[in-house]
Parts: sequence; structure tokens; C-alpha cells
Amino acid sequence: MATLTDKSKVNRFKLAAETKGSERREHRRYELGGQTLSVNRWDGRRREAMDFGYLVDLSAGGVRVRTSQPNIKQDHQIRVRLEMPSYAGICPFVEAKEGQAKPKNEWIGWMAVSRVSKIADSEFDICGRLIDMDEMDRGMLGLYLSTQPLAA
Repeated sequence: MATLTDKSKVNRFKLAAETKGSERREHRRYELGGQTLSVNRWDGRRREAMDFGYLVDLSAGGVRVRTSQPNIKQDHQIRVRLEMPSYAGICPFVEAKEGQAKPKNEWIGWMAVSRVSKIADSEFDICGRLIDMDEMDRGMLGLYLSTQPLAA
């Protein structure tokens, strides 16, 4: 009969803790091949875009924006406008109005800020999820990004 001291009969379980810095993202991040693409804060009431910063990297689920605006905090939601050029014959987004899908290079939606990191005295990296992008746009953005180099 096995006893509790009989170590050969005891089941051993290892608990694996997530290490700090491990990959938790749902979508792969991409650099934009050295392109500097600006991101605008969008004010729909005035129908104008204010310069917010530029894309550092991007995935089908979120962005990292470098900005000089110091007043952005974690858990803020920011209305943004992304405009990206066509690449290899692929537009990053699709407009599906009137039952007809048309390519487009612009997306306006909400970014939920997940992290704010101070880079220099007046530079911040703002990381966040694109929370209201529809699945067709997310899929097209993923296809578009698959032609770009992966981020480190």
C-alpha cells in the first residue's frame, strides 16, 4: 500500500506562471517598413483631425503611437483616424455600404489606451486596442499587414 511518503506514487503537478514580458497579444505586431504614418485624434463634432502622433507599430487588434501629448492616461478612450497607403495592391480597410464592398485607406474608430510609457521628456508611447473595428476591416488590415515586416 502506498503511503504519502512514498514519492514514486505521488502525482506531481507543476504550476507554470506567466513570465514577465511574455507575449499576450492576440494579433501579430508589424513595423511599417520605416514608414512614418501619422495618427490623428478625431473630433467628429467639428469634422476635423488634430495631429496626435505617429504609428510605431500596428496589429489587426491595436496600435502603438508615439506622441508628445502628456495628458493621455491608461483606460482613456481616444477617437482616432488611421490613414494608410495601399500596398502591393491591397487596401487596409473596406467600406461595405449599400451591399457593395469598396476598398478604402482610412479608418476612424476608438482606441482604448492600455499602457502609457514615457520615452523622453516630451515623448510618450501610447499602446491600445482598436475596440470598434468590424471583422471585415480587421481581416483586411491583417492581410495588409502580412505584407509588412514583423516588429521585434
